[in-house]
Amino acid sequence: MAEKTGLKDQPVLLDEKDYAILRLLQQNAKMTVRDIAAAVHLSPTPVHERIKRMEDSGIIRQYVALVDHTKVKKGLMVICYVSLKEHNKRSGARFIKTIHELHEVIECYNISGEFDFMLKVVAENMDAYYDFHVNKLSQIENMGHLQSIFVMGIIKQTHQLVN
Repeated sequence: MAEKTGLKDQPVLLDEKDYAILRLLQQNAKMTVRDIAAAVHLSPTPVHERIKRMEDSGIIRQYVALVDHTKVKKGLMVICYVSLKEHNKRSGARFIKTIHELHEVIECYNISGEFDFMLKVVAENMDAYYDFHVNKLSQIENMGHLQSIFVMGIIKQTHQLVN
């Protein structure tokens, strides 16, 4: 129902119990409703209803497993800044469609400033990234300037928005 009425675009008012539930789910999405209820001092039914409301409204988009990239043969992380040659809706849409098809790109942001996009790319090693860069990324239609920055270490990485 939320999508039909456009409710996913509307701000949702949250109270302290909602924020407490979100904090717990961000720390452990596998936590049971019963355990969350005990932690926030509510019974399971209202906790379940609150979680469902937050899912339906789009506050909770999905539940995922966070994978250590170095343990799944993706030891090289690269931040790529991309400028397009042409700046129009059609060429931008084609670029975005192509980026969605590249499994090496795990995040893509439309940014302001000197570059148009920032990509987070993972590869097995430098040879694999070189192959990706030369044979895939550089070959994208309308590609202008591309700058690769190699991540030497991760200082902070979190997905927790509610503290």
